[in-house]
Amino acid sequence: MAVLWPHTYMNDAGRSVGPARGSLKLGLDRVLVVHDEIDIPFGEIRSRLGGGLAGHNGLKSLGRELGGTDFVRVRVGVGRPDSSDPEIVSAYVLGRFREDPAQVRDLVERAADRVQSIVLGEEQAR
Repeated sequence: MAVLWPHTYMNDAGRSVGPARGSLKLGLDRVLVVHDEIDIPFGEIRSRLGGGLAGHNGLKSLGRELGGTDFVRVRVGVGRPDSSDPEIVSAYVLGRFREDPAQVRDLVERAADRVQSIVLGEEQAR
């Protein structure tokens, strides 16, 4: 097992993850990505194997550099702003959480627990 913390922006994460996967000789299904998801309400966590990229530029980068999209995702709901204007959405995603710090800590801890359960085989990505 290895943990990679790319030192790129999320939109370019594939530039780090692709070569690391090659070095470690991992099958695509052995790659687990944790990412924010504006289409899921704040506080919800969902996981799945594969699926669409939903316009998420980081997932597009990963799909391109990994040669496919059949990797495990832990999707952390951050909610969506009231506007669909790309600049407002971008500022929302890149800005600080508006929720109470205790709620954010709880969300991060629950996401980490989900990752651990998947990695240890205690639960399947759903």
